[in-house]
Amino acid sequence: MLLDRDGVLNEDRADSVRTPGELVMLPRAAAAVARFNGAAVRVALVSNQSVVGRGLIDDAMLERIHDKLLNELAREGARLDAALYCPDAPWAATPRRKPGPGMLHEAIHRFGADPDRTVMVGDAVTDLQAAVAAGCRRALVRSGKGRDAQAAGLPPEVLPVAVYEDLWRAADALLETSA
Repeated sequence: MLLDRDGVLNEDRADSVRTPGELVMLPRAAAAVARFNGAAVRVALVSNQSVVGRGLIDDAMLERIHDKLLNELAREGARLDAALYCPDAPWAATPRRKPGPGMLHEAIHRFGADPDRTVMVGDAVTDLQAAVAAGCRRALVRSGKGRDAQAAGLPPEVLPVAVYEDLWRAADALLETSA
């Protein structure tokens, strides 16, 4: 299971999460991760973090933000098996930055997973495009930017896409189909 961060696990902010205090978990997101963990589904975070590449925060602050995320997950008995992020600014994107598939390939390789059986859960078209490029199944959550992305019409090249209200509902459906 590959998860985007902002809009999937925590509230997406128009001005970006720049401090640990600005990271606010979405309702039941940590509990959803705990459900994946309990079902022996490996979970990796794959997140663009251009706040670093744009010079708004440094790597040390991003580490503090991710420490808070990990602590919030742990409170619900949840954990990430890997946490990957791409600090590239949009104008200096490498293949790791979504919609590029680099981070997804890294996580899939690290887990020895089959891309055809791996689901990328995101809230933006770029998440879905990265999943297509990596050969993964696609799930859009309507939290974060997902509602607007769905309303605008998903591009044909990312279809089919399973759409869920949030990560909790995605866990309901994805764990049922894998059982």
